[in-house]
Amino acid sequence: MKGFDPKFRDFPDYILGITEEIWEGRGIHTLHDYYAPDIIVRSPGSVVVGNDGVIAATMATLAEFPDRKLLGEDVIWCGTPEAGMLSSHRIVSTATHLGDGVYGRATGTKLCYRILADCHARANRIDDEWLIRDQGAIVRQLGWDVVDYARDLIDREGGPEACVRPLTPDIDRPGPYRGNGNDDEWGLRHVDLLARIMNADMAAIGAEYDRAATVNYPGGHTGHGHGPADRFWMGLRAAFPSATFTVHHRIGRQDPTLPPRSAVRWSLDGRHDGWGAFGRPTGARVHVLGISHAEWGAVSPGRGARLRREWTLYDETAIWKQILLQTGEV
Repeated sequence: MKGFDPKFRDFPDYILGITEEIWEGRGIHTLHDYYAPDIIVRSPGSVVVGNDGVIAATMATLAEFPDRKLLGEDVIWCGTPEAGMLSSHRIVSTATHLGDGVYGRATGTKLCYRILADCHARANRIDDEWLIRDQGAIVRQLGWDVVDYARDLIDREGGPEACVRPLTPDIDRPGPYRGNGNDDEWGLRHVDLLARIMNADMAAIGAEYDRAATVNYPGGHTGHGHGPADRFWMGLRAAFPSATFTVHHRIGRQDPTLPPRSAVRWSLDGRHDGWGAFGRPTGARVHVLGISHAEWGAVSPGRGARLRREWTLYDETAIWKQILLQTGEV
């Protein structure tokens, strides 16, 4: 870990350690040490440039959810300390809605939801980030309809002309990280699977997913077997059938004590021109940022390895915000 604080044993320890230190240890001031001053943080709902914005957002979140915990399920990573490392960090967050904030008046509701975050780090600092929270799971647990929440958020942010713009290629900012991952076989296999699905080869699910696969999707939805996977991916692609699918980053890893894993960051960019997960086609131009994690293996080696666990996230509220802003249904 050349260039990193020696208290961190390896890169996953760094990612897990600073997350706990910042959020649960209340070391918000350490963001001055762990985040670059000009960091770019992209989420589906916005693009934030600069560490001051990250610190402000962190404090606002903790004011609304003061008991928030971030439980790291996995860190799938690539790179070297000298050249820079990219982590794809999967988190389960628990929190109680005890303060007023971006989700409305405090309700006292206890929440549980996932986050997927890709972070690039060099010399003990994160300087580039892509972050997806399961906003659909959050707002549903708080009693909101997802579309109503997006509409209300537009209004609370000042209306269609003044509201925060969701992430699109037009407002994205280039950051220091230019890599596209590694060439490990499991990452490449994951990319091939997603490409087949996006090219309407839905038979890929039956061929590549284990019959007992556990799948986790936006809205806090968990399913088992081929059916839930088929419904999720069919619903997404059917909503945006002409959109361009792009893989931006891929990682495959094989580590002791863990099954082979992969992480893929991808996007769909195009028109809402089909019936699917987002209802009546509106023709709105939509950008979908997605991150997928997978674990691979076989209970019976003779059957060959398959995808046994999957986690995929995109932000439903950011997609609906884009649709509402363009259709005028606000």
